[in-house]
Amino acid sequence: MPESAWRKSSYSNNDGSECVEVAHRADSAVPVRDSKRPHGPHLTLPAPAWTTFIDAVKGRTLRG
Repeated sequence: MPESAWRKSSYSNNDGSECVEVAHRADSAVPVRDSKRPHGPHLTLPAPAWTTFIDAVKGRTLRG
């Protein structure tokens, strides 16, 4: 995946210690990685799982 595809989450802090990056893919999967380890492993989540995660982070009710 090209480096230009990744973007830092707006919820990451500014000191660089807790940064999450996500990338866009045409197949609706959502790759997620730690910005401090750009060449390390990343997770690829189905779009519905990513939406559930974001809702939980924002304090919304989890969907079953």
